[in-house]
Amino acid sequence: MKACVLYSGGKDSSFMGVMLKRLGLDVELCTANFGVYDSYIPASLSAKSLGFNHRVLDLDFELLDKTCDMIMEDGFPNDGIKFLHESVVEEISEMYDIIADGTRRDDRTPKLNINQIKSLEDRKDVQYINLDSFGHKTIKLITSNLFEISHEKSNKDNSSDYEVEIRTLIDEKGGNSLDIFPEHYQTRVTGYKK
Repeated sequence: MKACVLYSGGKDSSFMGVMLKRLGLDVELCTANFGVYDSYIPASLSAKSLGFNHRVLDLDFELLDKTCDMIMEDGFPNDGIKFLHESVVEEISEMYDIIADGTRRDDRTPKLNINQIKSLEDRKDVQYINLDSFGHKTIKLITSNLFEISHEKSNKDNSSDYEVEIRTLIDEKGGNSLDIFPEHYQTRVTGYKK
């Protein structure tokens, strides 16, 4: 079975990839890109450091554009990022038997709810897996023993999540992404612990 892990290069999606690989699945770490910025590069480096194939999903710019309009209108990113994540999952459900991501129990967005997951699995005949039973502390315990992890202030060159291209496009449209996205720190996996 072929599994796609939506991959940012962080500890959560890296952990998901390792778990699925250990189960004997054919795992591909995949990063969505909409052609605004080469945001997939940090994820590509993380995937390589773990010995995984990395695929860049070249997705429709219009989807990102609509997302940015939603976020700029709301002045808050959550609904727009949720919309984008749901759209990406729908699109890739045609390509894989299993779709996975690193969303955890305590994540607010992007996250599919149980009804969305059931609907996706029934409509598309796929399996969807996330880390919903794992909390932040548990993931930190597991991943800190499994991976070498860098912790840096989030920026365009150390992250591969949706936010990178969203921020870039919002700024290009004349908005100010710093008014919408709070400053935060990002983790990125740089290899396995020795």
